[in-house]
Amino acid sequence: MASPARWNHVWVGTETGILKGVNLHRKQASNYMEVSALNRAQEVCAMCWGDEHESEIFLACRDGTVKIFSTEKGKFTEFRDCSGGEGLFRGLAVHESSLITCVESGLVKVWKEGTQEDGNTEINTGPNIAKMRQNPEMQHCIGTGGKENDLKVWDLQRPDQPIFKAKNVRNDWLDLRVPVWVQDLQFLPRSQKIVTCTGHHQVRLYDPCSPQRRPVLEALFQEYPLTALSVTPDANYVVVGNTQGSVAIIDLRQGKLVKCLKGFAGSVRSIQCHASLPLVASCGLDRFLRVHNIEDKQLLHKVFLKSRLNCLLMTGRERWEQEEQQEISSLSQEDVKEEEQDEIWNMMETVQDKAGRKHSTEPPPQGCRPYKKPKKIP
Repeated sequence: MASPARWNHVWVGTETGILKGVNLHRKQASNYMEVSALNRAQEVCAMCWGDEHESEIFLACRDGTVKIFSTEKGKFTEFRDCSGGEGLFRGLAVHESSLITCVESGLVKVWKEGTQEDGNTEINTGPNIAKMRQNPEMQHCIGTGGKENDLKVWDLQRPDQPIFKAKNVRNDWLDLRVPVWVQDLQFLPRSQKIVTCTGHHQVRLYDPCSPQRRPVLEALFQEYPLTALSVTPDANYVVVGNTQGSVAIIDLRQGKLVKCLKGFAGSVRSIQCHASLPLVASCGLDRFLRVHNIEDKQLLHKVFLKSRLNCLLMTGRERWEQEEQQEISSLSQEDVKEEEQDEIWNMMETVQDKAGRKHSTEPPPQGCRPYKKPKKIP
């Protein structure tokens, strides 16, 4: 029997180390950690799914540990020491039976299950890394980027050199070098293109298949640093958020601003679009989880979670209510039968015998037998 945690729609990691599961239809948020034992050292820096069935969640914490939470059991099942390098975790991914971690100093490590420390693969991607992401369609490929460390794509099967290394744009109109500050990146589905957002309010699209290493498209949004992004399922748009709480949808085909989402009050830390539905979830320092409809910009859900939020995961399931109702109905069939019996008794009318006496049709109390008149002995 699956745990109630299985039916949560969004999972959120906080600065205080709490994993929160949010059921949007029930409007419930649950904490899956002992609050009394929490401290800043357990801050959740990155999250990822453990498998395609969403039965496990991997959490990378500030103290260098990776925790594994089982959504089937509703509890943490394993703790791994993945310390190495300097700085916080900037990325977390799973490839087959291996765990991939990336820290701020640029050390990417592949932790192979069942091998010793010396058998793990290490890649030095350069300092000041802000984000590491995995290509969901080619899971052995990852992308990295940071401050004065432009976009690089790595093949974990050939980790000696990056298979793609972006080149900075040309100097500005004053012939000054344009600074580099990659804050987030994502691979476009059904394509090898990569979109990034920067601390200088730029959205850039790269195509490793093209002969040029500079971005093939660039768009600007407001004047504040962009902190998070997510690509829509059709790969035509990207949702970006900045430090002032502004969230926008930008067309990746023309580089134009399409629409803005409203209702934010703080810096956006994480954004994720649903895999197939026109939904986007976002969270940040204002302690709210929000779910918007991309098509009509409507705010569908707004949940206050009490803590500053760092990252989130949205389930890829489509029929949320139907799956949950099937599970609930299977668990409460007996309760439903008892209620139906009570309704039948209440609907029955009172009858009279030949002597005109009324007999109640109410069921006897539980544990008691109805009275029967004894038979006469001949």
